[in-house]
Amino acid sequence: MSYSEPARTAGVSLTVEPISAAEHVAFVRTQRSVSFLQTPAWGRVKTEWRSESLGWFDGGRLVGAGLVLHRPVPKLELFTLAYLAEGPVIDWSGEIGAWLDPLAAYLKAHGAFAVRLGPPVVTDTWSAAQVKEGVADPGLRRLTEMPSQWTDPVGTRVTSRLRDAGWLPQNPQDGFGVGHPQFKYEVPLAGRTEAELLRGMNQQWRRNIKKAAREGVEVTVDTVGVGLKVFHDLYVHTAERDRFTPRPLRYFETMFAALRAEDPERIKLYLARHQSDLVAATVMVRVGTHAVYAYGASSTEKREVRGSHACQWAMIRDSLAAGCDVYDLRGITPTLDADDPHVGLIQFKVGTGGQAVRYVGEWDLPLRPMVYRAFDLYMRRRGR
Repeated sequence: MSYSEPARTAGVSLTVEPISAAEHVAFVRTQRSVSFLQTPAWGRVKTEWRSESLGWFDGGRLVGAGLVLHRPVPKLELFTLAYLAEGPVIDWSGEIGAWLDPLAAYLKAHGAFAVRLGPPVVTDTWSAAQVKEGVADPGLRRLTEMPSQWTDPVGTRVTSRLRDAGWLPQNPQDGFGVGHPQFKYEVPLAGRTEAELLRGMNQQWRRNIKKAAREGVEVTVDTVGVGLKVFHDLYVHTAERDRFTPRPLRYFETMFAALRAEDPERIKLYLARHQSDLVAATVMVRVGTHAVYAYGASSTEKREVRGSHACQWAMIRDSLAAGCDVYDLRGITPTLDADDPHVGLIQFKVGTGGQAVRYVGEWDLPLRPMVYRAFDLYMRRRGR
């Protein structure tokens, strides 16, 4: 049974209805690349939100899927913000109204006051050389002030169609907001060898990878999560040093258990040790051909042995061996201003020789405007 009005465009009629976690996982496995935020397991990680899997059907055939996280409105628990992070998994190259109209209809009928989604669609890319030149140029302050190396017509069209259909962009100027970043740094892997990847890195990265090996840094891979406590201790140390709020150990334990239950190869913990001392640790998540550097930690002591670079190189090599198309270093800000404290993030990642990537970003569609305005006011008052 369908809970939404079917969308009809160019002869296509799609319906949206709930699917089981097993159906959702089976669909994800047919896709070459899916964000781990669009897997049923992620709904079991985000325990503070109610989750559901939705499917798009063309007749009786499942042709799309999405994980929806429902966030209730304070004091208005009857209504929810329906959030599809880095999703849904649909054909974004087609007529998107055929996909999004039945989604909005279903969610409104089930109590959503708004839909928030983040299409996994690229709009622009900038090469490592462009980023390096931009940082060195005092006349440039943002990536978007430079012509991109490549512009994706699908991303341009999706952005235009969303705006025309009344969706509201949610991305702040610095690229970071309450949701997931619009700008990322990625290393393309398809068709490349380890030697080619090393040659693509800057001299400092190559030197640091070699130094870690020369110093005897050893990286072990934990696929079960037995090392999560030592990782978390180092992560809390990193948070205190770098002044961010750490997640509790229980969050990582839940994340490992949920993602591993869905696929034993989904998540891995990398631990870099020097003479038995833990000097760096990272978490990598992979769905299909998309590998993601999700979390990292490093010690203040022994930074000279370059444990973080050893972890990164181990993750890149493993991603390449697994047949991945991309190694995703996640968010950056688009700043190129040498005086901006965020510029160090892009400078570190640009050393990998990859590329800066802008996505379509996150967009809201108000379904109940009065409730949406109240929610927006509430979020502004609490600083998002």
